[in-house]
Amino acid sequence: MRFCLLTCVGVCLFVVGPACAEEDFLELFDGKSLDGWVQHGGKATYRVEQGTIVGRSVPNTSNSFLCTQERFGDFVLTYEFKCDAELNSGVQIRSNVFEEDTEFVADGKAKKIGKGRVHGYQVEIDPNQPERLWTAGIYDEGRRGWLYPGRRGGDEKSFTEQGQRLYRKGDWNQVRVECRGHHIRTWLNGELRADFEDDMTSNGFVGLQVHGVGDRTDTLTVRWRELQIRQIK
Repeated sequence: MRFCLLTCVGVCLFVVGPACAEEDFLELFDGKSLDGWVQHGGKATYRVEQGTIVGRSVPNTSNSFLCTQERFGDFVLTYEFKCDAELNSGVQIRSNVFEEDTEFVADGKAKKIGKGRVHGYQVEIDPNQPERLWTAGIYDEGRRGWLYPGRRGGDEKSFTEQGQRLYRKGDWNQVRVECRGHHIRTWLNGELRADFEDDMTSNGFVGLQVHGVGDRTDTLTVRWRELQIRQIK
């Protein structure tokens, strides 16, 4: 729940709940339907249950993404998630899908993104690696791999130690993302995580990932709620 302090003629009132969110934040999810979203990639299922978006794994499919139809450039994005311990997931930002195979250049080398492949910055949900916990780090999906920690900075050991301290296993976690020009920052449960600059992509959709699980037949789930975005002019 959110607590907002409102002042009117010298009287202070506390208002509880989503109604106190900043007026210029847009609700990406209405709590009732998947209107405004479209699925790309694999065949994981997405359903609305009790005011949350629930992603469920299915066997023998590639990574799946539920994506906003609207695109965003500079923004502040906030959301909460809860993820099964054995599932990898994430939230795409400034991400895209091409209708044809498309070449790009990274580190001086030409590479190709396949038709229909979701690619772009991903704010990681990374609870299932025993040697690390890089939740709220940035992975470049479909292109260059880990950016933070990785080629754009961040010490892997200290990033893991911070993640292990902050991450709420089996419970809801809060994430804040800010993209301003080339500057990208993330926070996990109120504490700064990634902070770096990268100029490969300036805008794109927001997407909710359910990672592929190979031939595993038991269902793993990830849940999202309170998805809000404020565009920066």
